[in-house]
Parts: sequence; structure tokens; C-alpha cells
Amino acid sequence: MSPSGQLSQTFLRLGVSRHFNPRILSASSLITTTNHNNTNHLNTYSLRPSNNIARQQLRNFTQTKIKMSATNNAAWIKAAKSHPFVVEPAPVWTPEANEILVKNHAVAINPVDASLQAAGWWPLNYPTMLGQDVAGVVAAVGPGVTSFKVGDRVVGHAVGMATKRDQDNAFQEYTIVQTNMATLLPDQIAFEKAAVLPLAMSTACCALYQETHLKLQLPTVPAQKPNGKTVIVWGGASAVGSNAIQLAKNSGYEVITTASPKNFEYVKKLGASQVFDYASPTVQDDLINAMKGKTSAGALDCIGGAPQGILQQVLAKSEGVKGVASTKRGWPEPPEGVQMYSIFGTTLKDNFVGKAIYNDFLPAALAAGTYVPAPEPIIVGKGVEKIQEAVDLVKKGVSAAKLVVTL
Repeated sequence: MSPSGQLSQTFLRLGVSRHFNPRILSASSLITTTNHNNTNHLNTYSLRPSNNIARQQLRNFTQTKIKMSATNNAAWIKAAKSHPFVVEPAPVWTPEANEILVKNHAVAINPVDASLQAAGWWPLNYPTMLGQDVAGVVAAVGPGVTSFKVGDRVVGHAVGMATKRDQDNAFQEYTIVQTNMATLLPDQIAFEKAAVLPLAMSTACCALYQETHLKLQLPTVPAQKPNGKTVIVWGGASAVGSNAIQLAKNSGYEVITTASPKNFEYVKKLGASQVFDYASPTVQDDLINAMKGKTSAGALDCIGGAPQGILQQVLAKSEGVKGVASTKRGWPEPPEGVQMYSIFGTTLKDNFVGKAIYNDFLPAALAAGTYVPAPEPIIVGKGVEKIQEAVDLVKKGVSAAKLVVTL
């Protein structure tokens, strides 16, 4: 039988329509069939299409196979403030341009998830899901997407809180992620470790790099050379702080941070040059003295409340940039010359920062080991039904760790 005929028979066995034209594929296009051993026994076919028509037909074929083989379950929140989540089916979503569909292997829990469920303070289209941190395998790619392919291991920031689209939320088995908010994940990093990254890292990036905030120079691999400027990070052992320290260090800045004494070594390993006890009655004076002779590049408050006023006073008495970016609103009136910035952790999806971090910096940094997923994950359990338990636990608070559910 001719190579074309062999391909025809192969694709017929796979359930592909006779309208699929095998002549647009090279004879060696069908390489392998791999079972990923998940509950849906979804097969991924590795192919090398020989032209654009073939690539589009292959994309349609792959998405058809996914819809035929896969099911999606989600932890639905049926109405504002409702508890518990209800585990019910959801559609297997179809990615559009600049999007990928991720089969989630791990999702992480953030404090915002608990506050959204309990207080309903952000307008959402109920019923819906919550969640922003996903790590898993690409199940399908949207039209024109070439930077990711089916089968790639990825970590990504699901931005449903901003888009208000159900497909963009994390607390389900399949999630749509924008390509500029997704990163190729090295094989040596487990999904549950990678899942701690997205929202915390995005929040730190919004503070450090956006033109509307501190406007630091971007991180590189290898790291930027030291530029003689210093960033203060209040709450270095928090999820946002753990990422902010690494980002600023890779951008060429010295980092001074605060933490509890038990986490001093942890934040130093991430790259902080000095660390002070946030509970010390002398912490404000300690930071002022530490900044003497240094040039400020600004400060990031990862906690909110009293630290906002402390950082205002520290920067008012320091040379250089006098901007404080904070994860919480409600700060006191700043001294003259000090500027306050509020952070919303998804805004980088709409500007240059998203691609610069998720596509240009993070894949190489993770592969090189110059950036590590932090803080450490605590696995609450396996399955969508465990997400509510994890959200309830995060209300109690965690230190230098993040709660994760595997799927």
C-alpha cells in the first residue's frame, strides 16, 4: 500500500473523517500514539504536518478527539457567598486565538479564593468557578498558536476573575489559559510545585515592572548585573514576597525584606541580602538604617495594614524612588513625595509584562534553576471535590507554603 493509503487507513482507525486529506502530510507525519494514563484515557497524537492546511486539519482533529474522549468536572459556586462548592460537569472548552486548553494536573489555592467565596466582594456571573493557579498538560491550542503544542507541560495564570468567563477559571479539570500567561514547564519540576507560581508571581510582576507602578528593568537569564539600586519587600516569606525577591534579584536589584525569624534563611536563599523581623518594635528604624547610603528603587508591601505606613516613612527618609506598591488598599495618607500604588494581579495580561515574564523569562529561568517555584506546596488531596477543603484551610493562614490540590 502507498504511504498515502497507509496514512488514510491509520486515520480511519483513529476515527478521523474520510475528508481528512492524508496527502497534505508527509509519510513520516504519524510518529507515535501516547496514552497519558489519566482518567479519561485521552490519547495525544504527535504529528508533523507539512503545511498550514495540514496544521489546521490536525488542530481540528485533535480538538475533536478531546471532545469525544474527555469530560470536565468543576467546583461550581452557585451564588454569591454560597458554601460549599458543588462538583458538577462543565464543558470541555475550545481555545480561541492566543489561547491554550490545559488539562489540569494541579491547582493552587490563594487567600483571594476564600475571601471571594465568603464575602462575594467582586462581581461575578454566577454560577461560576474560582481559582487562578494551574499546572498541567496542553490538551488543545487555538488557531494560529505556534508557541505551544498538544502534550506540552505548562504552568499558567487563569484570569477568569478579570474576564468573567467560566473557561478561564482554575477550579476545574480543563482550563483555558492565554498564551502570554503560560510557561513551558521543565520535566524536572512537578506540577504540584509549579502550581504555586502564577497569581503570586503575576502580582509581584504587576508591582515591579508595569509602567503604572515601579517600572523596574525586566529580569533576564542569566540575571541582570547589579545596578546599585535596592528594593524593599515587606512579607518576603509570603507567596507574593517569595516571587518578588527572586524577580527583583534576577532584574539586578538588591533586595531587603521582612519575615519572621523562622523564615530568615528561607528568604535569604531566595536572594534577599538583608532580612528584618517584621514584628520587631524597631523594624521601621532598622529599615531606615539599612537604606542609608543606598538608592531606593521602591517598595512592595505584600501584607497590607500597618506595613504600608512603615514603608511610607522608610522611603520618605531614603534616596531614590519613593513609590510603594501594595496588595491591599486602605493605606494612610502618604508623606509628601511618597507615591502609593494599588496592585491587581491580572493586569499584566493586557500589557508587555505578561509575555516578557511568562514567555521570555520564566521558561529559561526555570530550566536553568535561577528561578524556583516558591513557596513550597502543601498537598491537601486529590480531585476537584478536595478544592473546598483546601479553600477552607487557607482561611486559617499558612506561612512559607501554599495549599495545592492535585487532579
